[in-house]
Order: sequence, then C-alpha cells, then structure tokens
Amino acid sequence: MLVGREGNYTGRGRFSSADSCHVLSRYLPVNGPRWVDRMQSRAYVSQFSADGSLFVAGFQRSHIRIYNVDRGWKVQKDILAKSLRWTITDTALSPDQRFLVSVLLFLSPVAHIVNVGSAATESVANITEIHEGLDFSGEVYDDDGLGIFSVKFSTDGKELVAASSYDSIYIYDLETKRPSLRIPAHKMLIAGRSNFQDYLMCFADETGNLIFSGSDDHLCKVWDRRCFVTKGKAAGVLMGHLEGITFIDSHGDGRYFISNGKDQTTKLWDIRKMSSNPAYTPRVRDHDWDYRWMSYPNHARALKHPRDQSLATYKGHSVLRTLIRCYFSPAYSTVQKYIYTGSSDGSLYIYDLVSGAQVASCHYHELPVRDCSWHPFYPMIITSSFYGGIARWEFPGSNEEPSRWEPDQRPHFWDSQGI
Repeated sequence: MLVGREGNYTGRGRFSSADSCHVLSRYLPVNGPRWVDRMQSRAYVSQFSADGSLFVAGFQRSHIRIYNVDRGWKVQKDILAKSLRWTITDTALSPDQRFLVSVLLFLSPVAHIVNVGSAATESVANITEIHEGLDFSGEVYDDDGLGIFSVKFSTDGKELVAASSYDSIYIYDLETKRPSLRIPAHKMLIAGRSNFQDYLMCFADETGNLIFSGSDDHLCKVWDRRCFVTKGKAAGVLMGHLEGITFIDSHGDGRYFISNGKDQTTKLWDIRKMSSNPAYTPRVRDHDWDYRWMSYPNHARALKHPRDQSLATYKGHSVLRTLIRCYFSPAYSTVQKYIYTGSSDGSLYIYDLVSGAQVASCHYHELPVRDCSWHPFYPMIITSSFYGGIARWEFPGSNEEPSRWEPDQRPHFWDSQGI
C-alpha cells in the first residue's frame, strides 16, 4: 500500500478508497466508555444521522434528544412527545435531516413528526411547537386498535414504511398525508399478550420497491411493491429462525439482510435463496416460554431449523428482555465487513461477516443494550442502555479526560412488556 501511494498508482497521490477502508476496518472502536448523557429512564433508540452530524436518542416517558455531534454533543433538540403512553419504540430522521418521526407503544395508529431544524431547542408537543400527527389508519382501513410499532423513511423522503403491532405493513404518503398501501404480511401467532406481536421491517434498497419484514411467526419475508397489487402475496419467504424476530437491517443492495432472533442468533440472508411456500416452523420448546423475563432453554440453543435458508448464523450475544437490534457496519470505513449487535447482558458484540467469529465486544452496562449505532465515517460506536446511559466507544480514543461521573446502574421501573 505504501509503495502504491509513493508510486502514485491511483493517479491521485493518495491511498485509494479500498486501501483506506482496509486500514480503517482493522481498528475497531472498542475503547471506552466515555459518557454522552444519562437520563432517568430507559434508552430505547440510539441512531446517527446518515452524515453522522446528528445523533438521536429515544427514551421511556416520551423523551427524545437530538445531539449535534460536530459541536461537542450539544443538545440541539430536546423533545417531549405527545401521547406516547409508555415509551418511544422507534424514530426515523428524514433524509434531509429536517424532520423526525417517532412512534410509540401501545395501540396508537398515529406517529408524530417534529421539525428538527426549527430554532427552539426545547420542543414540547403542541405547547412550544406543533407535533403533527400522521394517522396510519386513514379513512380506507378499518383497523380498530391498530398500533404502529416501527417506522422508516424512504430514500427520497416522500414516504414512510411502518410495521403495525398486528399483521400489516403500511406505506404512508407524506404529500397526501394518508396511507397509500396496506400489506397483510404476517400471521398472528401469540396468545395471552393482548393480541400483540413483535413486528419489524425495512426498505431493501434505495428504490423503495423492495421491503424486508420479520415477526413472531419466525419468518422473514420479501415484498415487491411493483407486483403486490396483482399477486397479493410476498415475493418470497426465508426460514431459519426458531423463535420470533426482533430486528432487521438491510445491506442496502436489495439482496442481503440480517435479522436478530429470540433464538439468540443473528442470521445473514440472501433473497436469492427465498422460497414461495414456507414449511411449518417447528416449536422447539415449551410454548409458555417468554423472552421478556425467562432465560432461553439450554436444550434449545443447539437446535437448528431443518430447512434453514440463511447464509450464516452468529452466536454469543443475548436476545432477551427487549427487542435487541443488529446492524451491518458502515460501508465507508469497514466495507460492511462486520455485524454488530446489542445484548441483554449489557454488552455490544461485533462479528466478522464472513467467518462468523466474534472479533470484539464492549462490556460495561449492567442492563440490556437495546440499540447501538456505528458512526458512518468515524471509528465510533454509541451504546444505549436500560439504565438511561448513552456511552461512546472509540478507536484509539480522544485526548479528552474520562467522564467525571458514572451512571447509576440501579434498575429503574422494570415492567413486563419488554419491548
């Protein structure tokens, strides 16, 4: 590499992008933690913006904070959302970073949108600023008790895709301010939970035509909006998880994605292996098992789906108590060669995409790390925990002094919802 740069093989007098990624990807951001903030309620969402200049953190008690990363993590927007009865379950920042959409638990068809670029730092719903409601039930669909669970912006910022707490994907048109498409996606399987089931989705690529989804029926599904209206069914189904799915992240190429499952695994998928008719997924343990407060049965850890269609399986982290999230590492600095995930044991785990080996981990939090986010350009990862702490991990670490305080790790209110 040095010889190539000195000989100006690229014709630009510097390392090629590929060489830069190769070097950067070898230095993992695992030094820390250095503390960003601490709240008195659980942290559920933690995500960098696409350019890394902003960081969004969502907490229980309807609280959202947006930090300006380039200005020393100054709080740019302090949002108290409207009618979020229990907690923030998901947020989505628009591609132009002007608006933030938040959704909640439980049973509300309305998401709320906030103007992030307004001058005021404090944003209290309909008191200091207007938080417009986006009703996903609309006038077309009679969805009594509908609850929106997760939400994502399309690449052009004109649409939202959302997963409901029941069985459907909704496409919301932001120009007409009404849902434009409903896709009945997954079957309701869980009894004894007020007909509530965990359900996630994401866009597959920049076109917005393909959507990946997963749910408590253990299945991952692929939806093509271009042919759904005529066929009325999924383009394909992928089997392999033995328990419900807690999160899905797309590679961004419309072909590969990963999913976290309550069977304590992360799986890598290629949609070219999907089938049109899924086989029955066997139940491998007592149906009374509940991830929210029970350990995963030891005998089930070694079991495999008889028709597993995944490309690879990653084990070592714990997917209990809450819906733990997983992601591909950034394309710019790592060429997406890693997978990273939070864990209910309070740690962050990083796996090699190809070998499946655990290459690094960050241990400090004592309560579950539900969400985590790798900076799109810098060697920096943020973890957020159920004790309300937002921690920063870096390589090689900044020259600043360590934080003078450490968050109180005592558990706050622990309820049975485990979202």
